[in-house]
Amino acid sequence: MSSLDKSMPFLVVLTFVLIKFKPIACQPTYNDHVCLGPSNDTANSTFGSNLAALLDSLSSEAFLNNSFYKNGSNGIFGLFLCRGDVSSSSCQSCIENATQTLPNQCPSNRKAVIWYDECMLQYSDADFFGVVTTYPRVFMWNVQNNTSPNDPDVSALALIYDLAANVPYTSTMYEAHESDRGNVSQQRYGLVQCSRDINSTQCNSCLAQLTEDIKQCCEGKKGWRILSPSCNLRYEDHLFYQQQAASPLPSSSTDKGKGRKNTTKIIAITLSLILVVASLLVSCYYLSRHRKSRQRDGETSEDTLLRSMKDSAHRTSLKERSAPNGYQDESGEIRYFDLPTILTATNKFADTNKLGEGGFGPVYKGKLLDGKEIAVKRLSMRSSQGIEEFKNEVMLIAKLQHRNLVRLLGCCLERGEKLLVYEYLANCSLDVFLFDPVKRSKLDWTKRAHIIRGIARGLMYLHEDSRLKIIHRDLKVSNVLLDDEMNPKISDFGTARIFEGNQIEANTNKIVGTYGYMAPEYAMEGLFSVKSDVYSFGVLLLEILSGRKCSSVFNNCDHGQSLVSSAWLLWNEEKGLELVDANLIGSCPRNKALRLIHISLLCVQEDPSFRPTMSTVVLMLGSESDLPHPKSPPFSIGKSFMLDQSSTDAGTGCLSTDKSSTSASN
Repeated sequence: MSSLDKSMPFLVVLTFVLIKFKPIACQPTYNDHVCLGPSNDTANSTFGSNLAALLDSLSSEAFLNNSFYKNGSNGIFGLFLCRGDVSSSSCQSCIENATQTLPNQCPSNRKAVIWYDECMLQYSDADFFGVVTTYPRVFMWNVQNNTSPNDPDVSALALIYDLAANVPYTSTMYEAHESDRGNVSQQRYGLVQCSRDINSTQCNSCLAQLTEDIKQCCEGKKGWRILSPSCNLRYEDHLFYQQQAASPLPSSSTDKGKGRKNTTKIIAITLSLILVVASLLVSCYYLSRHRKSRQRDGETSEDTLLRSMKDSAHRTSLKERSAPNGYQDESGEIRYFDLPTILTATNKFADTNKLGEGGFGPVYKGKLLDGKEIAVKRLSMRSSQGIEEFKNEVMLIAKLQHRNLVRLLGCCLERGEKLLVYEYLANCSLDVFLFDPVKRSKLDWTKRAHIIRGIARGLMYLHEDSRLKIIHRDLKVSNVLLDDEMNPKISDFGTARIFEGNQIEANTNKIVGTYGYMAPEYAMEGLFSVKSDVYSFGVLLLEILSGRKCSSVFNNCDHGQSLVSSAWLLWNEEKGLELVDANLIGSCPRNKALRLIHISLLCVQEDPSFRPTMSTVVLMLGSESDLPHPKSPPFSIGKSFMLDQSSTDAGTGCLSTDKSSTSASN
């Protein structure tokens, strides 16, 4: 008996399995359809018969295991596209369903398109092959929100933008990606796909136009998708696409010596196919249950077609998409910048555009294509500010709107880069003026008093007036920026923390900030509260008055004192004016200067409970009321003084230029 005869029983089993299960396939999941073009009676016309012939050819091509096919004949043009990960049987079932459903739904229209989860199909009496078509668009989203629906979902946007910017022109024009942040609850999945009748450049243009609408429909949702005739994109918090790997079939041989091997291979293939078919049946079952569960949970196929939106086809690239509108508008909305836009604006982070170097990375000046100047903070790969700090800063500043807080225009999270885009402030940071012997003269008494009041109001907003109670934890001169009119703006919220409800204090094992500005309870025990920021403000106030760094040692005082200890000693000896910057002598009112020293000493008291709140500080700055007597600061005579010589360096740039922004860990 030949090896072929011996293998016949297995072939019979294989044939039976294939015949038995061929009709069983997952039914395609309908999303939406749109009927377009003039409404004419096409059922009994030549157009109707030609359309039927076209759809029949499309259906036939799907059964030839094609995932994409286009055909144009007799003045009708049509194509279908299956999702790149679906099986051939699912693709066939989807196209067969589409070719039957669409003409029934649009019986009198010469243009129509239909979308399923697994495929899409469209036809028209006009040649649309090779033309980017983004309208009509269908928006779908899960009605359930994220835990923080008002926050910009940076990771979701970054995932989709990264896919859109890097989608390859492959045989399927398909790109899917799994993003895992190390926590199962934070897994994110995205998919982008383009029709294969357009090229890669057109594909990028198509996806760019769709990504513009993410904020209008979908941000804050657990899952969403945007569908158009030429491309589509989808984002979910669960795995929705298949991950398959095809195995090559073994080659045949007539050598009888290999008959046994062939028989073994046939057995293996047969068993494998049986397992595959069984797996598909199980998958269909669970996918069906998942769809039903998802519908019960509230996912909706919002059959909403935004026909009134203006076509933005003139924006033909991701760069053009972000450049003119890639900054915060008057509503305070945070924009997402793509990496090519920032590279163009900063001339690829050229050294000539470098404004300074902070503990978290360098800052560059840039200019968008519309002429708007920006400052880009490029978080260093070695920086202690990682992805969580990056998200923290974006989420926080997105909620904050105050004239004395720096305005975050947008962010970028692509290709390993973590970038924050701020408004550009021409006068740089306060330390650039305050600690420069020449520039310091530009800070007269009026300007310094104005800066002090502005910082106090900004800090009061963070603590008491904003929607959140925010502890900055790294307030210092280099984190105060100055605009063209010398208005102060507090910046750098990478280490800030949010307090919820009635929370008044928190503890951490990771001490972040700058020695000299840190409150003693925070530096020594990791305890921080709004009073920690009040302490930093007191140190900052003394620096503005004296023109000296908090780490400066006053050798003219006994034992060599820090700025805080020296202020306490001079004030108690009624020599407070000796602390005031020589550039202010003769221009500042004596009583006001002494009052500011008095307020600063109230802020730097060792016991946090004795320090005033920032709202009280603002009242003190704006009135002539009597002030309580301060208690001694923590670093007075007789107490050990810890000094970090590198804690504050001269300003070298315009945004977060202090080189001491590194975190200290106990």
